[in-house]
Amino acid sequence: MRNYIAVVHKDEDSCYGVHFPDVPGCASAGDTLDEALANAAEALRFFAEDARNMSAPRSLEDIRKDVEVEQDISEGAVFAAAPLLAGASRA
Repeated sequence: MRNYIAVVHKDEDSCYGVHFPDVPGCASAGDTLDEALANAAEALRFFAEDARNMSAPRSLEDIRKDVEVEQDISEGAVFAAAPLLAGASRA
């Protein structure tokens, strides 16, 4: 099982948002952190099922070097790991 690094953010008066730097276009949200992470794992699975060539996830160290992720973290976002669940296709 591979884990993809998720960036979790929450603005005041909004729900939690989650996106995957290694999976452009794959994002999710939830009213609680638990709900957001569960929805994100499901979104990742659905994305992988539809993707023809989904790249392997980068390491946390490499993700930290991403300029856009650095910006997210500086604004209060945090990291989470989301597993690519069994049954999802991948490259």
